[in-house]
Amino acid sequence: MKTVYMKLIKCFLLLAVIISFGKEVAAQQVPMYSQYIMNGYLVNPSFAGRDGYSTISLTAREQWMGLAQNPATYAASFQTRILKNSYISKSTTVRKKLVKPSKGSRVGVGGYIFSDNNGIMRRTGLQAIYAYHISLGKTEGYQSNLSFGLALSAYQFAVNTDNLIYDTDDPLLNTYDRSVFIPDFNFGTSYTTSRYYLGFAMTNLFRGSLLFNNADDPRKTGELGHYYLTGGIKFPLTENWLLEPSAYIKSSDLIFKSLQMDLTARVYYKEDYWAGLSWRTNDALILLLGLKYDRFYFAYAFDFTLTDIRRQSIGTHELTVAVKFGESARRYRWINAF
Repeated sequence: MKTVYMKLIKCFLLLAVIISFGKEVAAQQVPMYSQYIMNGYLVNPSFAGRDGYSTISLTAREQWMGLAQNPATYAASFQTRILKNSYISKSTTVRKKLVKPSKGSRVGVGGYIFSDNNGIMRRTGLQAIYAYHISLGKTEGYQSNLSFGLALSAYQFAVNTDNLIYDTDDPLLNTYDRSVFIPDFNFGTSYTTSRYYLGFAMTNLFRGSLLFNNADDPRKTGELGHYYLTGGIKFPLTENWLLEPSAYIKSSDLIFKSLQMDLTARVYYKEDYWAGLSWRTNDALILLLGLKYDRFYFAYAFDFTLTDIRRQSIGTHELTVAVKFGESARRYRWINAF
């Protein structure tokens, strides 16, 4: 199996090289996260409830700091695995009641609210996530699961012209629809074990309509659909040290014009501390740091911009704070045996 893993890693590296020599990435249209591993369900709804914990997370990202109207994203999220009644009562033939702990559901739920600002464009909204997890038994000694997720998204897409220099007498701009409300759906699926995972997701299934034109003009422009492929594997190095390489491939309806990959390697010590490096093709080199204290998780990322924009920027900062409730190994034993 090690040979298979090495072949997969070589394929990802080759793809990254091909992408890096490709065309420049198109303008950012959706929120971007460097610490995507911390909140996988923000990228792929099928990850909601995967680990059995109830998690609350806060994320703040300031991109290209030092640049006027730099992109900035703020998000608050929640995810959990639904349990059936904590205890069930069952009447017996002798009219006695037995109380037993019930098994858990296969359903995970989550959601998040966000505000994403990118120049004069502002996107504010929320998502409600539903995931369903199917046990496939053990594969190579590891419990495996196949999951599907669907997310309902609703957000306001607005244009802020307060600091925009333009001809105020332009008849088109004066009839501009500067705020549009867009409902849509995202879909994701994933295959996971306690050692590795692979997931695919796509957003804006209905290509929500945008109308930045004369309000009476019937022509509308749809949002782009985005596609995400994620994967990672854990390699125990010693009793206390663990290596986790991962890949995150992103694209849109523009396909090769927007194709981008994050290649990441993180090292954990006792799973309480971690550090890593990530390379985002045609964009940045990213430093990742994190620690766990009790049930609290703190993660920080700094993006060293590799494009020409680094001359006007001092880099990108991203901070994630999360708290997890519940003990997965005890409260959620059924995750690995239902």
